[in-house]
Amino acid sequence: MELYYVSLLSLFVTIIVSTLLVLHFLQFNKKNSGQSPPPGKKGWPVIGETLEFLNNPEKFMRDRMAKYCPAIFSTNIIGEQCAVMCGAAGNKFLFSNENKLVEVWWPSNMDKVFPSSTQTTSKEETLKLRRILPNFFKPNMLERYVGTMDKVAQEHFAASWENQERVVVYPLTKRFTFSLACRLFVSLESKEGVAELAQRFDQIAPGLFSLPLDLPGTPYRGAINAAKYIRKKILVIIQQRKIDLAEGRALDKQDDILSHMLQTCIDDKGTFMKDLDIADKLLGLLVGGHDSVNSTCTSIVKYLAEQPDIYEQVYKEQMEIAKSKSPGELLNWEDLQKMKYSWNFTCEVLRVATPLQGAFRESLSDFVYNGFIIPKGWKLHWSSNTTHKSPEIFPQPEKFDPTRFEGKGPAPYTFVPFGGGPRMCPGKEFARLELLVFIHHLVKRFKFELEIPNEKITVNPMPIPVKGLPVRLHPHTL
Repeated sequence: MELYYVSLLSLFVTIIVSTLLVLHFLQFNKKNSGQSPPPGKKGWPVIGETLEFLNNPEKFMRDRMAKYCPAIFSTNIIGEQCAVMCGAAGNKFLFSNENKLVEVWWPSNMDKVFPSSTQTTSKEETLKLRRILPNFFKPNMLERYVGTMDKVAQEHFAASWENQERVVVYPLTKRFTFSLACRLFVSLESKEGVAELAQRFDQIAPGLFSLPLDLPGTPYRGAINAAKYIRKKILVIIQQRKIDLAEGRALDKQDDILSHMLQTCIDDKGTFMKDLDIADKLLGLLVGGHDSVNSTCTSIVKYLAEQPDIYEQVYKEQMEIAKSKSPGELLNWEDLQKMKYSWNFTCEVLRVATPLQGAFRESLSDFVYNGFIIPKGWKLHWSSNTTHKSPEIFPQPEKFDPTRFEGKGPAPYTFVPFGGGPRMCPGKEFARLELLVFIHHLVKRFKFELEIPNEKITVNPMPIPVKGLPVRLHPHTL
């Protein structure tokens, strides 16, 4: 009899469990009926479509939007199954769902280049850095840097541009932006010290955006070795700065990022970053703080040379400011706020030659977007090219037209050279000041013409002229 009741109870439990499973299955099917992952292809085994993506990001996006879906498509890049969300709607979805449906994601190959002494991932270290940087980039802090930017620009143009009939622009703008980053981030002014670091830095960005093959002779291995070398040099600077701060001998360096990091707690417990952590953060900032600005400075010269009418308007605005200064007086915050047309011009440069091609996120749970299911764990990518080059958003996108940015400017989520949402680049305003100071010293000294009209531009990973943009200089007569 007991066996009978046990069997009956087992049967009852089985029926209940089966019923619940069937109901769950039916509910899931109803919820996801007709839904599948976004259309696309996986490409080659292991590497997927990484080579096509890295070779020409703009063409990669344009071709697949036309072939699969203009709103979203799937691919396999950097060893990950990825959905690419396109257009302003895709940007808005990703930017507004940060830490809700998606979170920041970096390829794991970044961890070898930017290892942390606390053994966390590059993603976690990036989040830590973003908690510290806003204080450094506050308006009251940025105002202090304008004079230093002006001094560095004057030194750069006097040493590298003046008394020259021709120059190759890209190496010079690289020298300028890196020198400025070294001055403002770690107060490094020695030309020899800056040149030594710059030589190794040239290997990092291309290696980060190459196939992650850690083998001798590969760009990726080159980036790892270069980062190790630079990190050791930065550690020496950190250790000397700690001594100088303790002995009160660093008063002239209190405003740089290094002093800020050494004296700022990273949590509510009064914890300070370790030296290796700071070295990694500074390494990342030096990479991000000069490569993208360098690319944009080069593009600024290109488009000013190609657009004489626009050059004249920029020149007129800059000369009004130059004539208002007494001899030896440096540019200040108020001067840069007057450079409205120059900034509209710069924004158009950022639209047509965007240094930041896009970024990645990771889905935190299954969700549906535009009728397609995005599984948990999938990587997501947004690309500035899907809006910046869209004729629906920017009519005649191939036309260079700074007036697009007059008045209210482009609609939200369409112009994204610095990202958007909580993940917007914290150095946006810093970059704006640097670019405007560069324009001021460039146009008040020279007119210029391209030696190679329509020079080919490669993306590696920033837009770079293949010959470095050689130009002939025509100094203004005073």
